[in-house]
Amino acid sequence: MADNQNQKKLIPINYTNREFESIRKDLISLAERFYPDTFQDFSEASFASLMMDSVAYVGDQLSLYLDYNVNEAFLDTSYQLSNILRHGRVLGYKDTGRPSTYGTVAIYVLIPAETVGLGPDMSYIPILSAGSQFSSQNGLNFILTENVDFANSKNSIVVARQSNTGAPTHFAVKAYGNVVSGRLSQEQITIGDFERYRSVVLADSNISEIISVFDSEGNEYYEVDYLSQDMVFKELVNNNYKNDNVPSILKPLLVSRKFVVERRNGSVYLQFGSGDLNDTDIVAIPQEVAFDVFGKTYVSDNTFDPTKLYKNKSMGICPTNTTLTIVYRTTNPSNSNVAVGALNQVGSTQLNFTDLASLNSNTVGDIYSSLEVANESPIVGDVSNPTTSEVKRRIYDTFPTQNRAVTQSDYDSVSYRMPSKFGSVKRVSTQKDQDSLKRNLNMYVISEDSFGNLVASNNTIKENLKTWLNQYRMVNDTIDILDPFIINLGIEFVIRPSIGENKNTVLSKAISTLGEKFSTKSFIGEALYITDIYSELKGITGILDVVKVKIVNKAGGQYSSVSFDINKNLSPDGTYLACPANAIFEIKYSSVDIKGKIR
Repeated sequence: MADNQNQKKLIPINYTNREFESIRKDLISLAERFYPDTFQDFSEASFASLMMDSVAYVGDQLSLYLDYNVNEAFLDTSYQLSNILRHGRVLGYKDTGRPSTYGTVAIYVLIPAETVGLGPDMSYIPILSAGSQFSSQNGLNFILTENVDFANSKNSIVVARQSNTGAPTHFAVKAYGNVVSGRLSQEQITIGDFERYRSVVLADSNISEIISVFDSEGNEYYEVDYLSQDMVFKELVNNNYKNDNVPSILKPLLVSRKFVVERRNGSVYLQFGSGDLNDTDIVAIPQEVAFDVFGKTYVSDNTFDPTKLYKNKSMGICPTNTTLTIVYRTTNPSNSNVAVGALNQVGSTQLNFTDLASLNSNTVGDIYSSLEVANESPIVGDVSNPTTSEVKRRIYDTFPTQNRAVTQSDYDSVSYRMPSKFGSVKRVSTQKDQDSLKRNLNMYVISEDSFGNLVASNNTIKENLKTWLNQYRMVNDTIDILDPFIINLGIEFVIRPSIGENKNTVLSKAISTLGEKFSTKSFIGEALYITDIYSELKGITGILDVVKVKIVNKAGGQYSSVSFDINKNLSPDGTYLACPANAIFEIKYSSVDIKGKIR
Protein backbone atom coordinates (compact mmCIF):
# COMPACT_ATOMS: atom_id res chain seq x y z
CA MET A 1 0.00 0.00 0.00
CA ALA A 2 2.79 2.36 0.86
CA ASP A 3 4.54 1.55 -2.41
CA ASN A 4 1.38 2.36 -4.34
CA GLN A 5 1.12 5.78 -2.65
CA ASN A 6 4.77 6.55 -3.36
CA GLN A 7 4.28 5.66 -7.03
CA LYS A 8 1.37 8.13 -7.25
CA LYS A 9 3.51 10.87 -5.79
CA LEU A 10 6.27 10.22 -8.30
CA ILE A 11 4.01 10.40 -11.37
CA PRO A 12 5.21 13.21 -13.69
CA ILE A 13 2.39 15.61 -14.64
CA ASN A 14 2.53 17.22 -18.09
CA TYR A 15 1.36 20.77 -17.46
CA THR A 16 1.42 21.61 -21.17
CA ASN A 17 -1.64 19.42 -21.77
CA ARG A 18 -4.40 21.96 -21.27
CA GLU A 19 -6.98 21.35 -24.00
CA PHE A 20 -9.81 18.78 -23.89
CA GLU A 21 -8.22 15.87 -25.79
CA SER A 22 -4.83 15.98 -24.07
CA ILE A 23 -6.39 16.26 -20.59
CA ARG A 24 -8.72 13.33 -21.34
CA LYS A 25 -5.82 11.14 -22.53
CA ASP A 26 -3.86 11.91 -19.35
CA LEU A 27 -6.82 11.04 -17.16
CA ILE A 28 -7.42 7.72 -18.95
CA SER A 29 -3.74 6.75 -18.67
CA LEU A 30 -3.78 7.51 -14.91
CA ALA A 31 -6.97 5.51 -14.41
CA GLU A 32 -5.65 2.55 -16.36
CA ARG A 33 -2.44 2.56 -14.38
CA PHE A 34 -3.64 3.06 -10.83
CA TYR A 35 -7.27 1.89 -10.91
CA PRO A 36 -7.25 -1.13 -13.23
CA ASP A 37 -9.75 -3.04 -11.07
CA THR A 38 -12.19 -0.15 -10.60
CA PHE A 39 -12.40 1.27 -14.13
CA GLN A 40 -12.18 -1.22 -16.96
CA ASP A 41 -14.76 -0.02 -19.47
CA PHE A 42 -13.76 3.22 -21.22
CA SER A 43 -16.15 3.01 -24.17
CA GLU A 44 -18.07 6.15 -25.18
CA ALA A 45 -21.28 4.97 -23.43
CA SER A 46 -19.60 4.00 -20.16
CA PHE A 47 -19.75 5.85 -16.84
CA ALA A 48 -15.94 6.07 -16.75
CA SER A 49 -15.95 7.86 -20.12
CA LEU A 50 -18.58 10.30 -18.78
CA MET A 51 -16.40 11.16 -15.80
CA MET A 52 -13.30 11.58 -17.97
CA ASP A 53 -15.14 13.84 -20.44
CA SER A 54 -16.62 15.98 -17.65
CA VAL A 55 -13.30 16.54 -15.91
CA ALA A 56 -11.53 17.21 -19.26
CA TYR A 57 -14.26 19.71 -20.18
CA VAL A 58 -13.85 21.60 -16.90
CA GLY A 59 -10.08 21.59 -17.30
CA ASP A 60 -10.33 22.91 -20.85
CA GLN A 61 -12.61 25.75 -19.70
CA LEU A 62 -10.33 26.69 -16.82
CA SER A 63 -7.31 26.72 -19.14
CA LEU A 64 -9.17 28.97 -21.59
CA TYR A 65 -10.07 31.54 -18.95
CA LEU A 66 -6.62 31.39 -17.43
CA ASP A 67 -5.02 32.11 -20.81
CA TYR A 68 -7.54 34.87 -21.48
CA ASN A 69 -6.97 36.63 -18.17
CA VAL A 70 -3.19 36.44 -18.46
CA ASN A 71 -3.18 37.68 -22.07
CA GLU A 72 -5.59 40.54 -21.40
CA ALA A 73 -3.50 41.71 -18.45
CA PHE A 74 -0.77 42.97 -20.81
CA LEU A 75 -1.06 45.38 -23.72
CA ASP A 76 1.10 43.46 -26.19
CA THR A 77 -0.86 40.18 -25.77
CA SER A 78 -4.41 41.49 -25.27
CA TYR A 79 -6.77 41.25 -28.22
CA GLN A 80 -10.12 42.50 -26.91
CA LEU A 81 -10.61 46.17 -27.89
CA SER A 82 -12.14 47.26 -24.58
CA ASN A 83 -9.13 45.92 -22.66
CA ILE A 84 -6.67 47.46 -25.13
CA LEU A 85 -8.33 50.85 -24.65
CA ARG A 86 -8.18 50.38 -20.88
CA HIS A 87 -4.42 49.82 -21.09
CA GLY A 88 -4.18 52.84 -23.40
CA ARG A 89 -5.91 55.14 -20.92
CA VAL A 90 -3.26 54.26 -18.34
CA LEU A 91 -0.54 55.27 -20.82
CA GLY A 92 -2.24 58.53 -21.84
CA TYR A 93 -4.02 57.40 -25.01
CA LYS A 94 -7.47 58.86 -25.64
CA ASP A 95 -9.93 57.03 -27.85
CA THR A 96 -11.51 59.49 -30.32
CA GLY A 97 -14.31 57.22 -31.44
CA ARG A 98 -15.46 56.81 -35.02
CA PRO A 99 -13.24 58.78 -37.45
CA SER A 100 -14.58 61.94 -39.09
CA THR A 101 -14.22 62.97 -42.72
CA TYR A 102 -12.91 66.44 -43.60
CA GLY A 103 -13.11 68.29 -46.90
CA THR A 104 -13.41 71.63 -48.67
CA VAL A 105 -16.56 73.04 -50.26
CA ALA A 106 -17.27 76.01 -52.51
CA ILE A 107 -19.98 78.33 -51.17
CA TYR A 108 -21.84 80.81 -53.39
CA VAL A 109 -23.96 83.81 -52.48
CA LEU A 110 -25.68 86.59 -54.46
CA ILE A 111 -24.90 90.17 -53.39
CA PRO A 112 -26.78 93.19 -54.76
CA ALA A 113 -24.80 95.71 -56.78
CA GLU A 114 -23.89 99.18 -55.55
CA THR A 115 -26.54 101.78 -56.35
CA VAL A 116 -23.75 104.25 -57.06
CA GLY A 117 -20.49 103.03 -58.50
CA LEU A 118 -19.31 99.57 -59.57
CA GLY A 119 -19.09 96.23 -57.82
CA PRO A 120 -21.17 94.57 -55.09
CA ASP A 121 -22.60 96.50 -52.17
CA MET A 122 -20.01 95.80 -49.45
CA SER A 123 -22.51 96.40 -46.64
CA TYR A 124 -24.45 93.31 -47.75
CA ILE A 125 -21.43 90.98 -47.93
CA PRO A 126 -21.81 88.64 -44.91
CA ILE A 127 -19.72 86.22 -42.89
CA LEU A 128 -21.03 82.65 -42.81
CA SER A 129 -20.67 81.41 -39.24
CA ALA A 130 -18.98 78.20 -38.23
CA GLY A 131 -21.52 75.53 -37.35
CA SER A 132 -23.62 76.05 -40.46
CA GLN A 133 -24.85 72.70 -41.73
CA PHE A 134 -24.96 71.16 -45.20
CA SER A 135 -26.01 67.76 -46.50
CA SER A 136 -25.45 65.53 -49.50
CA GLN A 137 -27.91 63.95 -51.92
CA ASN A 138 -27.95 60.70 -49.96
CA GLY A 139 -28.54 62.40 -46.60
CA LEU A 140 -25.01 62.65 -45.19
CA ASN A 141 -24.53 65.69 -42.94
CA PHE A 142 -21.57 68.07 -42.77
CA ILE A 143 -20.72 71.07 -40.57
CA LEU A 144 -18.71 74.18 -41.41
CA THR A 145 -15.67 74.26 -39.11
CA GLU A 146 -14.67 77.92 -39.52
CA ASN A 147 -16.16 81.28 -40.40
CA VAL A 148 -16.23 82.07 -44.13
CA ASP A 149 -15.77 85.75 -44.94
CA PHE A 150 -17.22 86.52 -48.36
CA ALA A 151 -15.37 89.86 -48.35
CA ASN A 152 -11.97 88.13 -48.44
CA SER A 153 -9.79 89.33 -51.33
CA LYS A 154 -9.14 85.72 -52.39
CA ASN A 155 -12.80 85.18 -53.30
CA SER A 156 -13.98 85.20 -56.90
CA ILE A 157 -16.63 87.80 -57.84
CA VAL A 158 -18.53 87.71 -61.15
CA VAL A 159 -21.61 89.41 -62.52
CA ALA A 160 -24.62 87.13 -61.94
CA ARG A 161 -27.60 89.21 -63.06
CA GLN A 162 -28.06 92.22 -65.33
CA SER A 163 -30.78 94.74 -65.97
CA ASN A 164 -32.37 95.39 -69.36
CA THR A 165 -29.74 98.03 -70.00
CA GLY A 166 -26.91 95.58 -69.32
CA ALA A 167 -25.95 97.06 -65.97
CA PRO A 168 -25.14 94.46 -63.28
CA THR A 169 -27.78 94.11 -60.55
CA HIS A 170 -26.27 91.21 -58.62
CA PHE A 171 -22.82 89.74 -58.17
CA ALA A 172 -22.02 86.13 -57.32
CA VAL A 173 -19.32 85.66 -54.69
CA LYS A 174 -17.54 82.34 -54.43
CA ALA A 175 -15.68 81.39 -51.26
CA TYR A 176 -14.23 78.19 -49.85
CA GLY A 177 -14.74 76.65 -46.43
CA ASN A 178 -13.74 73.50 -44.57
CA VAL A 179 -16.38 71.02 -43.45
CA VAL A 180 -16.44 67.96 -41.22
CA SER A 181 -18.83 65.03 -41.33
CA GLY A 182 -21.70 64.84 -38.85
CA ARG A 183 -24.32 67.09 -37.36
CA LEU A 184 -24.84 69.09 -34.16
CA SER A 185 -27.06 67.63 -31.47
CA GLN A 186 -28.11 68.77 -28.01
CA GLU A 187 -28.96 66.90 -24.83
CA GLN A 188 -30.13 68.10 -21.42
CA ILE A 189 -29.31 66.13 -18.28
CA THR A 190 -30.74 66.90 -14.85
CA ILE A 191 -28.20 66.72 -12.01
CA GLY A 192 -29.30 66.09 -8.43
CA ASP A 193 -27.51 66.37 -5.10
CA PHE A 194 -23.76 66.62 -4.80
CA GLU A 195 -21.84 63.48 -5.72
CA ARG A 196 -18.07 63.15 -5.74
CA TYR A 197 -16.54 62.46 -9.16
CA ARG A 198 -19.90 62.40 -10.88
CA SER A 199 -19.92 60.63 -14.26
CA VAL A 200 -22.64 61.47 -16.79
CA VAL A 201 -23.41 59.19 -19.75
CA LEU A 202 -24.80 60.64 -22.99
CA ALA A 203 -27.68 58.98 -24.78
CA ASP A 204 -26.05 59.12 -28.22
CA SER A 205 -23.08 56.78 -28.60
CA ASN A 206 -21.84 57.99 -32.02
CA ILE A 207 -20.28 61.20 -30.66
CA SER A 208 -17.12 62.68 -32.15
CA GLU A 209 -16.57 65.78 -30.02
CA ILE A 210 -18.17 67.85 -27.28
CA ILE A 211 -18.86 71.41 -28.45
CA SER A 212 -20.07 73.05 -25.23
CA VAL A 213 -21.43 72.27 -21.76
CA PHE A 214 -23.46 74.84 -19.78
CA ASP A 215 -25.48 74.48 -16.59
CA SER A 216 -28.83 76.18 -15.95
CA GLU A 217 -27.06 79.04 -14.13
CA GLY A 218 -25.05 79.88 -17.26
CA ASN A 219 -21.72 78.48 -16.05
CA GLU A 220 -19.59 76.89 -18.75
CA TYR A 221 -17.69 73.64 -18.22
CA TYR A 222 -14.51 73.14 -20.24
CA GLU A 223 -13.10 69.92 -21.65
CA VAL A 224 -9.55 69.13 -20.50
CA ASP A 225 -7.18 66.25 -21.16
CA TYR A 226 -7.02 65.31 -17.46
CA LEU A 227 -8.79 66.64 -14.38
CA SER A 228 -5.59 67.93 -12.78
CA GLN A 229 -5.24 70.39 -15.67
CA ASP A 230 -6.75 73.79 -15.03
CA MET A 231 -5.33 75.81 -17.93
CA VAL A 232 -7.26 75.93 -21.20
CA PHE A 233 -6.98 78.21 -24.20
CA LYS A 234 -9.97 80.33 -25.12
CA GLU A 235 -10.69 81.48 -28.65
CA LEU A 236 -11.53 85.18 -28.88
CA VAL A 237 -12.70 87.04 -31.96
CA ASN A 238 -9.97 89.24 -33.45
CA ASN A 239 -11.42 92.68 -34.12
CA ASN A 240 -8.41 93.52 -36.29
CA TYR A 241 -9.06 90.56 -38.61
CA LYS A 242 -9.30 92.71 -41.75
CA ASN A 243 -5.76 94.01 -41.28
CA ASP A 244 -3.73 91.04 -40.03
CA ASN A 245 -5.86 88.17 -41.51
CA VAL A 246 -5.97 86.26 -38.19
CA PRO A 247 -9.57 85.25 -37.34
CA SER A 248 -9.05 84.47 -33.65
CA ILE A 249 -6.82 85.35 -30.72
CA LEU A 250 -5.55 82.65 -28.36
CA LYS A 251 -5.84 83.47 -24.65
CA PRO A 252 -5.03 81.25 -21.65
CA LEU A 253 -7.87 80.78 -19.18
CA LEU A 254 -7.76 79.34 -15.65
CA VAL A 255 -10.85 77.18 -15.09
CA SER A 256 -12.34 75.32 -12.15
CA ARG A 257 -15.40 73.89 -13.95
CA LYS A 258 -14.14 71.18 -16.24
CA PHE A 259 -14.58 67.59 -17.37
CA VAL A 260 -12.82 64.84 -19.30
CA VAL A 261 -14.41 62.70 -22.00
CA GLU A 262 -14.18 58.94 -21.58
CA ARG A 263 -15.38 56.23 -23.95
CA ARG A 264 -16.29 52.93 -22.34
CA ASN A 265 -18.10 50.00 -23.93
CA GLY A 266 -19.45 52.07 -26.80
CA SER A 267 -20.82 54.87 -24.59
CA VAL A 268 -19.51 58.40 -24.02
CA TYR A 269 -19.11 59.67 -20.45
CA LEU A 270 -18.40 63.12 -19.05
CA GLN A 271 -16.28 62.73 -15.92
CA PHE A 272 -16.29 65.67 -13.47
CA GLY A 273 -14.22 66.34 -10.36
CA SER A 274 -15.23 66.16 -6.72
CA GLY A 275 -15.20 69.82 -5.69
CA ASP A 276 -18.19 71.44 -4.07
CA LEU A 277 -19.30 75.02 -4.66
CA ASN A 278 -18.35 75.74 -1.04
CA ASP A 279 -14.70 74.78 -1.64
CA THR A 280 -12.37 77.73 -1.24
CA ASP A 281 -9.22 76.11 -2.58
CA ILE A 282 -10.35 74.96 -6.02
CA VAL A 283 -7.39 76.66 -7.67
CA ALA A 284 -4.07 76.86 -5.86
CA ILE A 285 -1.80 79.89 -5.71
CA PRO A 286 1.09 79.33 -8.15
CA GLN A 287 3.85 80.42 -5.80
CA GLU A 288 2.59 78.01 -3.16
CA VAL A 289 2.68 75.21 -5.69
CA ALA A 290 6.20 76.03 -6.84
CA PHE A 291 7.71 76.42 -3.39
CA ASP A 292 6.54 74.24 -0.51
CA VAL A 293 9.02 75.49 2.10
CA PHE A 294 6.91 76.37 5.13
CA GLY A 295 8.36 74.82 8.28
CA LYS A 296 11.49 73.41 6.61
CA THR A 297 14.70 74.65 5.10
CA TYR A 298 14.69 72.48 2.00
CA VAL A 299 12.47 71.76 -1.02
CA SER A 300 11.43 68.13 -1.45
CA ASP A 301 9.87 68.53 -4.90
CA ASN A 302 11.29 71.12 -7.27
CA THR A 303 9.22 70.23 -10.33
CA PHE A 304 6.61 72.68 -11.56
CA ASP A 305 4.12 72.38 -14.42
CA PRO A 306 2.33 75.69 -15.13
CA THR A 307 -0.75 73.79 -16.41
CA LYS A 308 -1.18 71.88 -13.14
CA LEU A 309 -1.80 74.23 -10.24
CA TYR A 310 -3.84 71.91 -8.04
CA LYS A 311 -2.81 71.19 -4.46
CA ASN A 312 -6.16 69.68 -3.43
CA LYS A 313 -8.06 66.51 -4.24
CA SER A 314 -11.21 68.01 -5.71
CA MET A 315 -10.06 68.14 -9.36
CA GLY A 316 -12.59 70.86 -10.18
CA ILE A 317 -16.17 71.76 -9.33
CA CYS A 318 -18.78 69.05 -9.78
CA PRO A 319 -22.23 70.23 -11.03
CA THR A 320 -24.94 70.01 -8.34
CA ASN A 321 -28.73 70.57 -8.46
CA THR A 322 -28.74 71.93 -11.97
CA THR A 323 -29.47 71.00 -15.59
CA LEU A 324 -26.60 70.52 -18.01
CA THR A 325 -27.10 71.52 -21.64
CA ILE A 326 -24.59 69.58 -23.75
CA VAL A 327 -24.00 70.35 -27.42
CA TYR A 328 -21.98 67.79 -29.33
CA ARG A 329 -21.20 66.62 -32.86
CA THR A 330 -22.20 63.17 -34.01
CA THR A 331 -20.68 61.52 -37.06
CA ASN A 332 -22.67 59.91 -39.83
CA PRO A 333 -23.54 56.30 -38.97
CA SER A 334 -22.38 55.08 -42.37
CA ASN A 335 -19.57 55.93 -44.81
CA SER A 336 -19.17 59.73 -44.95
CA ASN A 337 -17.30 59.84 -48.27
CA VAL A 338 -18.97 62.08 -50.85
CA ALA A 339 -18.44 62.21 -54.61
CA VAL A 340 -17.77 65.44 -56.53
CA GLY A 341 -20.79 67.73 -56.51
CA ALA A 342 -22.87 65.47 -54.22
CA LEU A 343 -22.66 67.82 -51.23
CA ASN A 344 -25.16 70.40 -52.55
CA GLN A 345 -27.89 70.88 -49.94
CA VAL A 346 -27.88 73.93 -47.63
CA GLY A 347 -29.26 73.30 -44.16
CA SER A 348 -29.35 75.63 -41.17
CA THR A 349 -27.05 78.64 -41.63
CA GLN A 350 -26.16 81.85 -39.84
CA LEU A 351 -25.01 84.97 -41.71
CA ASN A 352 -23.44 87.89 -39.85
CA PHE A 353 -23.54 91.40 -41.33
CA THR A 354 -21.53 94.43 -40.30
CA ASP A 355 -24.64 96.57 -39.59
CA LEU A 356 -27.75 94.42 -39.89
CA ALA A 357 -30.09 97.10 -38.54
CA SER A 358 -29.34 99.42 -41.47
CA LEU A 359 -30.01 96.79 -44.14
CA ASN A 360 -33.21 95.97 -46.01
CA SER A 361 -34.77 92.85 -44.46
CA ASN A 362 -36.10 91.57 -47.80
CA THR A 363 -32.65 91.87 -49.37
CA VAL A 364 -31.12 90.03 -46.43
CA GLY A 365 -33.70 87.28 -46.88
CA ASP A 366 -32.81 87.02 -50.57
CA ILE A 367 -29.14 86.63 -49.63
CA TYR A 368 -30.03 83.78 -47.26
CA SER A 369 -32.07 82.01 -49.94
CA SER A 370 -29.31 82.48 -52.56
CA LEU A 371 -26.76 80.42 -50.62
CA GLU A 372 -25.50 77.42 -52.57
CA VAL A 373 -22.83 74.85 -51.80
CA ALA A 374 -20.91 72.25 -53.83
CA ASN A 375 -17.78 70.20 -53.32
CA GLU A 376 -15.44 70.58 -56.29
CA SER A 377 -13.32 67.64 -55.17
CA PRO A 378 -14.40 64.36 -53.56
CA ILE A 379 -14.57 64.26 -49.77
CA VAL A 380 -12.88 61.02 -48.86
CA GLY A 381 -11.19 59.59 -45.84
CA ASP A 382 -10.73 56.50 -43.75
CA VAL A 383 -14.05 56.25 -41.92
CA SER A 384 -13.56 52.72 -40.60
CA ASN A 385 -12.71 52.10 -36.98
CA PRO A 386 -9.06 51.21 -36.38
CA THR A 387 -8.18 47.58 -35.80
CA THR A 388 -6.82 46.35 -32.49
CA SER A 389 -3.30 46.25 -33.96
CA GLU A 390 -3.62 49.88 -35.11
CA VAL A 391 -4.85 50.97 -31.68
CA LYS A 392 -1.88 49.24 -30.04
CA ARG A 393 0.52 51.04 -32.37
CA ARG A 394 -1.07 54.40 -31.55
CA ILE A 395 -0.77 53.67 -27.83
CA TYR A 396 2.91 52.80 -28.19
CA ASP A 397 3.49 56.07 -30.09
CA THR A 398 1.48 58.18 -27.62
CA PHE A 399 3.32 57.26 -24.45
CA PRO A 400 6.89 58.43 -25.30
CA THR A 401 5.79 61.81 -26.72
CA GLN A 402 4.70 63.07 -23.27
CA ASN A 403 3.02 66.06 -24.96
CA ARG A 404 5.94 68.41 -24.52
CA ALA A 405 8.63 70.14 -26.57
CA VAL A 406 12.21 69.17 -25.79
CA THR A 407 14.16 69.08 -29.04
CA GLN A 408 14.24 71.68 -31.78
CA SER A 409 12.12 69.49 -34.05
CA ASP A 410 9.56 69.22 -31.21
CA TYR A 411 9.15 72.98 -31.24
CA ASP A 412 8.67 72.98 -35.02
CA SER A 413 6.04 70.24 -34.75
CA VAL A 414 4.16 72.01 -31.96
CA SER A 415 4.16 75.29 -33.92
CA TYR A 416 2.63 73.63 -36.96
CA ARG A 417 -0.05 72.11 -34.71
CA MET A 418 -1.42 75.53 -33.75
CA PRO A 419 -4.92 75.79 -35.31
CA SER A 420 -4.96 77.93 -38.44
CA LYS A 421 -7.71 80.16 -37.07
CA PHE A 422 -5.10 81.59 -34.68
CA GLY A 423 -2.79 82.56 -37.53
CA SER A 424 -1.23 80.99 -40.58
CA VAL A 425 2.34 79.84 -39.99
CA LYS A 426 3.74 78.67 -43.32
CA ARG A 427 7.28 77.72 -42.31
CA VAL A 428 9.01 77.34 -38.94
CA SER A 429 12.65 76.76 -38.07
CA THR A 430 13.84 76.52 -34.46
CA GLN A 431 17.57 76.98 -33.94
CA LYS A 432 19.87 77.25 -30.98
CA ASP A 433 20.95 80.80 -30.23
CA GLN A 434 24.72 80.66 -30.66
CA ASP A 435 25.17 84.05 -28.93
CA SER A 436 23.38 82.95 -25.75
CA LEU A 437 25.01 81.15 -22.85
CA LYS A 438 21.63 79.82 -21.67
CA ARG A 439 19.00 77.60 -23.29
CA ASN A 440 17.73 80.33 -25.58
CA LEU A 441 16.19 79.36 -28.91
CA ASN A 442 15.62 81.43 -32.01
CA MET A 443 12.37 80.50 -33.73
CA TYR A 444 12.04 81.87 -37.25
CA VAL A 445 8.47 81.96 -38.57
CA ILE A 446 7.09 83.11 -41.90
CA SER A 447 3.53 83.41 -43.20
CA GLU A 448 1.72 83.84 -46.52
CA ASP A 449 -0.37 86.73 -47.75
CA SER A 450 -3.69 86.36 -49.59
CA PHE A 451 -1.84 85.85 -52.89
CA GLY A 452 0.32 82.99 -51.61
CA ASN A 453 3.52 85.05 -51.33
CA LEU A 454 5.80 84.92 -48.29
CA VAL A 455 5.34 87.74 -45.82
CA ALA A 456 6.58 88.47 -42.31
CA SER A 457 4.23 87.17 -39.60
CA ASN A 458 2.33 89.96 -37.87
CA ASN A 459 2.33 90.58 -34.13
CA THR A 460 -1.05 88.89 -33.60
CA ILE A 461 0.24 85.61 -35.00
CA LYS A 462 3.39 85.86 -32.90
CA GLU A 463 1.41 86.53 -29.72
CA ASN A 464 -0.85 83.55 -30.41
CA LEU A 465 2.18 81.36 -31.14
CA LYS A 466 3.84 82.54 -27.94
CA THR A 467 0.74 81.59 -25.94
CA TRP A 468 0.48 78.25 -27.74
CA LEU A 469 4.12 77.30 -27.13
CA ASN A 470 4.01 78.21 -23.46
CA GLN A 471 2.07 75.06 -22.57
CA TYR A 472 4.62 72.74 -24.24
CA ARG A 473 8.03 74.33 -23.72
CA MET A 474 10.52 73.32 -21.07
CA VAL A 475 10.47 75.60 -18.04
CA ASN A 476 14.08 76.72 -18.50
CA ASP A 477 13.77 77.30 -22.27
CA THR A 478 13.46 80.83 -23.58
CA ILE A 479 12.29 81.47 -27.14
CA ASP A 480 12.74 84.50 -29.39
CA ILE A 481 10.24 84.55 -32.27
CA LEU A 482 11.96 86.24 -35.21
CA ASP A 483 11.37 87.00 -38.88
CA PRO A 484 13.67 85.29 -41.39
CA PHE A 485 15.06 87.20 -44.34
CA ILE A 486 13.17 86.64 -47.59
CA ILE A 487 15.55 86.23 -50.53
CA ASN A 488 13.77 86.51 -53.86
CA LEU A 489 15.38 84.64 -56.73
CA GLY A 490 14.97 84.28 -60.45
CA ILE A 491 15.90 81.47 -62.85
CA GLU A 492 17.40 81.96 -66.30
CA PHE A 493 18.01 78.93 -68.50
CA VAL A 494 19.01 78.02 -72.03
CA ILE A 495 17.71 74.82 -73.65
CA ARG A 496 18.11 73.03 -76.97
CA PRO A 497 14.87 71.50 -78.35
CA SER A 498 14.62 68.24 -80.22
CA ILE A 499 14.47 68.30 -84.00
CA GLY A 500 11.00 68.97 -85.29
CA GLU A 501 9.65 70.38 -82.00
CA ASN A 502 7.88 73.74 -81.87
CA LYS A 503 10.27 76.06 -80.04
CA ASN A 504 7.61 78.27 -78.48
CA THR A 505 5.65 75.27 -77.20
CA VAL A 506 8.72 73.67 -75.66
CA LEU A 507 9.81 76.94 -74.03
CA SER A 508 6.33 77.57 -72.61
CA LYS A 509 6.20 74.03 -71.25
CA ALA A 510 9.60 74.44 -69.59
CA ILE A 511 8.62 77.69 -67.86
CA SER A 512 5.29 76.29 -66.63
CA THR A 513 6.98 73.11 -65.35
CA LEU A 514 9.52 75.08 -63.30
CA GLY A 515 6.80 77.41 -62.10
CA GLU A 516 4.78 74.48 -60.79
CA LYS A 517 7.86 72.98 -59.13
CA PHE A 518 8.70 76.18 -57.24
CA SER A 519 5.10 76.98 -56.34
CA THR A 520 5.77 74.91 -53.21
CA LYS A 521 7.63 77.13 -50.80
CA SER A 522 11.03 75.99 -49.58
CA PHE A 523 11.90 75.68 -45.90
CA ILE A 524 13.86 78.18 -43.86
CA GLY A 525 17.58 77.59 -44.43
CA GLU A 526 16.93 75.08 -47.25
CA ALA A 527 19.44 75.21 -50.10
CA LEU A 528 18.41 75.52 -53.75
CA TYR A 529 19.79 72.61 -55.77
CA ILE A 530 20.56 73.69 -59.33
CA THR A 531 20.95 70.05 -60.33
CA ASP A 532 17.22 69.60 -59.64
CA ILE A 533 16.46 72.30 -62.20
CA TYR A 534 18.61 70.51 -64.80
CA SER A 535 16.86 67.25 -64.00
CA GLU A 536 13.40 68.82 -64.21
CA LEU A 537 14.10 70.41 -67.58
CA LYS A 538 15.67 67.28 -69.07
CA GLY A 539 12.58 65.29 -68.13
CA ILE A 540 10.34 67.46 -70.34
CA THR A 541 9.36 65.88 -73.66
CA GLY A 542 10.79 67.88 -76.55
CA ILE A 543 13.95 69.13 -74.79
CA LEU A 544 17.11 67.59 -76.19
CA ASP A 545 19.60 69.26 -73.85
CA VAL A 546 19.87 71.89 -71.10
CA VAL A 547 22.72 74.22 -72.02
CA LYS A 548 22.77 76.56 -69.03
CA VAL A 549 20.98 77.41 -65.79
CA LYS A 550 21.63 80.62 -63.92
CA ILE A 551 20.26 81.88 -60.60
CA VAL A 552 19.80 85.64 -60.16
CA ASN A 553 18.81 87.77 -57.17
CA LYS A 554 15.64 89.90 -57.28
CA ALA A 555 15.64 92.82 -54.86
CA GLY A 556 13.81 96.12 -54.48
CA GLY A 557 10.44 97.29 -55.72
CA GLN A 558 7.86 94.50 -55.36
CA TYR A 559 10.56 92.15 -54.10
CA SER A 560 12.20 92.08 -50.70
CA SER A 561 15.00 94.54 -50.02
CA VAL A 562 17.55 91.79 -49.27
CA SER A 563 20.54 91.76 -51.64
CA PHE A 564 22.13 88.34 -51.92
CA ASP A 565 25.52 87.52 -53.45
CA ILE A 566 24.82 84.48 -55.63
CA ASN A 567 28.44 83.70 -56.57
CA LYS A 568 29.66 83.92 -52.97
CA ASN A 569 27.06 81.41 -51.72
CA LEU A 570 27.32 79.01 -54.67
CA SER A 571 28.90 75.64 -53.89
CA PRO A 572 32.41 75.03 -55.31
CA ASP A 573 31.05 72.56 -57.88
CA GLY A 574 28.08 74.80 -58.72
CA THR A 575 25.47 72.16 -57.86
CA TYR A 576 23.56 74.09 -55.19
CA LEU A 577 23.03 77.56 -53.74
CA ALA A 578 23.48 77.67 -49.97
CA CYS A 579 20.87 79.52 -47.91
CA PRO A 580 21.66 81.23 -44.58
CA ALA A 581 20.03 79.59 -41.56
CA ASN A 582 17.95 82.72 -40.89
CA ALA A 583 16.67 83.17 -44.47
CA ILE A 584 14.35 81.54 -46.96
CA PHE A 585 14.43 81.39 -50.74
CA GLU A 586 11.35 82.38 -52.76
CA ILE A 587 10.55 82.68 -56.45
CA LYS A 588 7.79 85.24 -56.05
CA TYR A 589 6.41 85.66 -59.56
CA SER A 590 7.06 82.48 -61.53
CA SER A 591 5.68 83.86 -64.80
CA VAL A 592 8.18 86.75 -64.67
CA ASP A 593 11.08 85.44 -62.58
CA ILE A 594 11.57 82.28 -64.67
CA LYS A 595 13.00 83.11 -68.09
CA GLY A 596 14.27 80.83 -70.82
CA LYS A 597 15.92 80.92 -74.20
CA ILE A 598 16.07 78.52 -77.12
CA ARG A 599 19.41 77.80 -78.72
